[in-house]
Amino acid sequence: MSARIDPLMSARPHAGLGLVTTVRATGRGLILLAGPSSCGKGAIALALRRTLQLPAKNHVSMGEVLRTLIDDARRDATFRATLGWRYGVHADRGVLDEAATAPEVIVSAKKREAELVARYGAQPSQLDWLEHCVTRGLLVPDKWSERILEGAISDRRDALVLLDGYPRSEAAASHVLELSERLQVPILHVIHLSIGKREMQRRALGRQRSDDTPESLERRYQFYIDHVQPAMELLKQKLGGHTVALIDAHQPAYRVDGSIDLEASVRAVASAVMVAMGVSRQILEHLEERSLTAPER
Repeated sequence: MSARIDPLMSARPHAGLGLVTTVRATGRGLILLAGPSSCGKGAIALALRRTLQLPAKNHVSMGEVLRTLIDDARRDATFRATLGWRYGVHADRGVLDEAATAPEVIVSAKKREAELVARYGAQPSQLDWLEHCVTRGLLVPDKWSERILEGAISDRRDALVLLDGYPRSEAAASHVLELSERLQVPILHVIHLSIGKREMQRRALGRQRSDDTPESLERRYQFYIDHVQPAMELLKQKLGGHTVALIDAHQPAYRVDGSIDLEASVRAVASAVMVAMGVSRQILEHLEERSLTAPER
């Protein structure tokens, strides 16, 4: 059974008769959430989770999955030893070793060889290259990301899964289409969040992360133009315009004093996403605000 979104009536005594106070997603399938760096995927994913009453385990953030995998591998020698047969990422094989690494990976790594050697030493490993890609916003080798994603989706094939941060290339888009068909997990919606380069830079520089330099942000936005946008176009071509929605992720709401109300801004974008997913504006107008902003339970 594919997923659906149902409005729920409140049973609380103080609620108006027939008042829709929340919605719930049931069934199985994939909702994909993609966009440029700093477009707010994390905040929107959290808002959608709360609104649709999705458990945390059904939210798969590829960035978080990759960061956790790398952290676990750095801390745990036993886990590190399993990376090869699980995902094809070997901590004991050189990423520049032609006998151990796929040619297309070597080509990409050689372009960053000076950075790699400065960071990891003379013989950077495949695990080092994975970490470098994740922390620098580069494209993770398709074969690696495909196997990592497949493991995450296979464990949740009977659930409604919110997948954010994937796909990031046309090859990855083709893979998620193939995976959907093979596992018989339908792609229900593709949400493409969009912001301009200046807004992306403003948001990123405002969060004060060490890797958010003007140069790296320029590179990340160009990556979005070169890779993520074509991936979204491929999905639109294959799935149709009714499945793929382009959402303006810059919808600022202001307080009386002129400052930006971040929670209200997130609600505005999340509401646009819900409309794109088929929830009527009438239902959204009746949803209580805490369905988007209440703390986790």
